[in-house]
Amino acid sequence: MKIGWIGLGNMGIPMAGNLLVAGYEVKVWNRTPSKAEPLLAQGATLAGSLAELAECDIVFTMVSDDEAVKAVYTGPDGLLTSGARGTLAVDMSTVSPQTSRYLAEQCRQAGFRFLDAPVSGSVGPAKEGKLVIMVGGDESDYTQVKPLLDKLGKLALHLGPNGAGTSAKLAINLLLGITVQGAAETLLFARSMGIEAEQMLTIIRESAVGTPLIRGKEASILADNYPAAFALKHMAKDLRLAREEGVSTPLAESAAACYRAALEDGLGDLDVMAILRFLDRQ
Repeated sequence: MKIGWIGLGNMGIPMAGNLLVAGYEVKVWNRTPSKAEPLLAQGATLAGSLAELAECDIVFTMVSDDEAVKAVYTGPDGLLTSGARGTLAVDMSTVSPQTSRYLAEQCRQAGFRFLDAPVSGSVGPAKEGKLVIMVGGDESDYTQVKPLLDKLGKLALHLGPNGAGTSAKLAINLLLGITVQGAAETLLFARSMGIEAEQMLTIIRESAVGTPLIRGKEASILADNYPAAFALKHMAKDLRLAREEGVSTPLAESAAACYRAALEDGLGDLDVMAILRFLDRQ
């Protein structure tokens, strides 16, 4: 089976690398070819064009946003210009359900098959192959690709037709955004009453609300240093997409406004936990 991979960012590189480790033949493409070097060292080959990747059996796409993924598929030199037929395209980007359904229809018209399969988890789980993968599309296509998904994640669920995967991703990221902001507000509230961050983090860790997420952020919080595992700008984007899908609950509105303000304050390239720094400034 020949595998194509498009998008070699913080997530794409370790995910494609896991497929190489599993013994698959992987051909990669990225707008900046030099980013492919770590995978080439592992045995991947570099495609000269997107259309070349369309000749693979399965092509994964993992790019930043709706505009980027549409360009990959339907741009002047995109995948769907290749003339190939029967290729299974699996988009693992976090985009709107509307975009996923649009791409599915464009693929159908071009003779491709399409799954939306975004992931929950950041760089660490991507490296460890422990992502949670949410899939929308035809169940037979899901069955075909599931052995590969099992190399990328600890759980892959088929949730329904195209758009179901991206809908679930927006839902879980809504909870992620609220959880991170809640932890940040808790730490600031505790500090205002003389409780140090290290003490409060110990309490959170040992309590019923302690989560692997917050435990994983402890070092960053204590150092006030936020290298991006999941960039704040992506959370702001995901919450915006959720609002565009009609989510207007009180916590969703508050979180969306807060992350948008933090993005405008120049914190977008830092980790999502940098919302603590933004709230502290306020």
